[in-house]
Amino acid sequence: MAYGTVQADVIGTSVAGSNLGAGDASMLKNRIINGAMVIDQRNSGASVTNTTSSIYCVDRWFIQGSVSSKFSAQQTTTAPAGFVNSWKFTSLSAYTPSGSDYFQAIQAIEGYNIADLGWGTANAKTVTLSFQVYSSLTGTFGGGLTNSAFNRSYPFNFTISSANTWQQVSITIAGDTTGTWATDNSAGIQVRINLGVGSTYAGTANSWQAGGYIAPTGLTQFVGTNGATFYITGVQLEVGSSATGFEYRQYGQELALCQRYFEQWNGGSQYAPMGMGQIGNGNGFTYAAVPLVYKRTTPTVSLSSLAGGTIFSAYGTNASGGSFPWSGNITVDTSMTGNLGIDLQSALGNSTAGGAGTCVYVILRANQYIQFSAEL
Repeated sequence: MAYGTVQADVIGTSVAGSNLGAGDASMLKNRIINGAMVIDQRNSGASVTNTTSSIYCVDRWFIQGSVSSKFSAQQTTTAPAGFVNSWKFTSLSAYTPSGSDYFQAIQAIEGYNIADLGWGTANAKTVTLSFQVYSSLTGTFGGGLTNSAFNRSYPFNFTISSANTWQQVSITIAGDTTGTWATDNSAGIQVRINLGVGSTYAGTANSWQAGGYIAPTGLTQFVGTNGATFYITGVQLEVGSSATGFEYRQYGQELALCQRYFEQWNGGSQYAPMGMGQIGNGNGFTYAAVPLVYKRTTPTVSLSSLAGGTIFSAYGTNASGGSFPWSGNITVDTSMTGNLGIDLQSALGNSTAGGAGTCVYVILRANQYIQFSAEL
């Protein structure tokens, strides 16, 4: 079997731990998280349009573009047999990439999760990338594997021969014996799916190269056809020289893997309790939020709308059972390990409902959320 070629065999599907490839353990062979596109904490299936910044869509996957508003991305229920969801891209104009243009979808894999591959050494392991695709376009498409420094690249290509038909793709890649590949909690391998690329970031297909290349030269430019669609699911990166059945994980397990990098708490139809806090001097209050999953690093914390939150005084010498909204800024106490002290400096709307030292019950209203982000 030649490295870097597309395999036409039927990969099929399997439960975790069955039909494993060479070098795999009994489970968690897939280094991709949310490869079946089942988790979408941020958008719940809503469409996201690309900008010139990185935007996360379905969990662990983000999109980038050198020019804004050229494509959109969203979780869908269009999927091949054995899957429930896929990630859909829609071209929003007929744009011809040139020069340093790029349009892509990326998952960055944490260094801890690829450390055993030995990339950058003489013992680098071979891996196989597999997935299923469905597009309104036919032709040659591609992507690439890169390191976080973007100075080692493996551009790959594959052919879609029939429009609007699910097709399995398998690409075997000999491990890189040179270059620097992170083995800590920073980005180790970046898996890139190309949607359009200019000459600057297009390299030679199916070989390791020094430099940053998103995809090979000579590909079909997805963003070049207005209204074109492209779906992908079942993305798997595993050790070995052939693709094995997609590793299904329980939904709760997949969610927890995603929550190491991003976690969102949503308000309910009326109120959603977050826990207990305490009113401090000056009628502000502090609430120590404890994320459900320990994060990759100290996360950035954001709240959808400070002014719309509500706290209820619960007990204390000055408690009267009242309620009042908060407003102000969030500051995160990074000196705490595990817990995150979220200090909401606030001029409370009803200062008579409680005074300093009063314990309060903190809630989120409908359509509000708190986000903890530790993305790569």
